Amino acid sequence: MTRSSESMVILVAGPYRSGTNDDPARMRANLRQLEEAALPLFRAGHVPLIGEWLALPLMEVAGSKAVGDAIYEEIAYPVAHRLLPHCDAVLRLPGESKGADLDVSIATERGLKVYYRIEDVPPCRPAAQL
Repeated sequence: MTRSSESMVILVAGPYRSGTNDDPARMRANLRQLEEAALPLFRAGHVPLIGEWLALPLMEVAGSKAVGDAIYEEIAYPVAHRLLPHCDAVLRLPGESKGADLDVSIATERGLKVYYRIEDVPPCRPAAQL
């Protein structure tokens, strides 16, 4: 595989809560799919980010008691939106997701690259040795 681009910070966006009826097991399964997409990005030399990696512990510390409660709404989507200015691209995974669609919309407005397939994300050049 030829390394062709600089390392990017890539927000992985896709279904987390959507289609789960707020079932914790189904939400964990969706998070696992996001994480499975993050691994090849990391191995290609990029820094993958998933909003839930930051939002879930924050919601727990803040005292969220249920999916969709006021604390959940305060933190869940805003985390990804605050991450986007620090990202170079978004990888939008398949599946219905209002949050992921909003991430793509914001990314597009900011002029960020949006990828819809992992295979389309170029690998990066190896980092210089320290």
